[in-house]
Amino acid sequence: MTAPLTPPNRPSPDDHHDWQKPAPGGAPGGPVALHGSHLAASPGVDREELRADLRRAGVVAAVVTVAGVLMGLLWLWLAPRVPLISDNTAVFLNDSEGEEAIGADGTFALLGLAFGAVSAGLVFWFHRRGEIWLTVGLAVGSVLGSLLAWQLGTRLGPTSDVVAHAREVGKGVVFDAPLEMHAHGVLLAWGLAAMVVHLALTAAWGPRDFEGEWASYGGWGPGAPGAPSAPSSGVPSSGSDGA
Repeated sequence: MTAPLTPPNRPSPDDHHDWQKPAPGGAPGGPVALHGSHLAASPGVDREELRADLRRAGVVAAVVTVAGVLMGLLWLWLAPRVPLISDNTAVFLNDSEGEEAIGADGTFALLGLAFGAVSAGLVFWFHRRGEIWLTVGLAVGSVLGSLLAWQLGTRLGPTSDVVAHAREVGKGVVFDAPLEMHAHGVLLAWGLAAMVVHLALTAAWGPRDFEGEWASYGGWGPGAPGAPSAPSSGVPSSGSDGA
């Protein structure tokens, strides 16, 4: 009894990975070209895409920041006034049980939520994508817009020199207190609303192009060339039974 002969041309393990080897001369259309078309982009393309993303993010941040002017004017118009009165010796609240002092913070928070939802919806509507740089631009613009609205509302409102204002209007005359923000956490309302709405819109209607790319990568998936067809189910034809 003799041992089985070893085949003279025994394939090596590397022969099963010929698809990973580059085509001779780097000819286009080889496996490397297919691999690069899906995963490895040239550095020049990456830099151009990064510049375009940064430009879009900068425009979004600038536009959202400028929208803070409108929010500041609305806050100045809608915020309740705090009435004060003077007796020439001190300044008092005209209505000690009034809630106007916290009404300014609540008005700013509601405006921030509304501006956040609208700005996130407009950004998604015009760009239809959820890339990280757009999100960063939206967040930065929301914070800067809130700060701008706060400063604009307080500077355009009644003067902060209450004593001088009381002397100017005289004894027993009711005048408005300066527009102030007591809870500075409401400055984040715009940014939080923008992030939540933008994330929800991206998750619901954002692009999902990666599924088709990975399905056909490397000859895999139903979309790849030469993919095996699904086995047909059914009774074999009568012609094959006669063999």
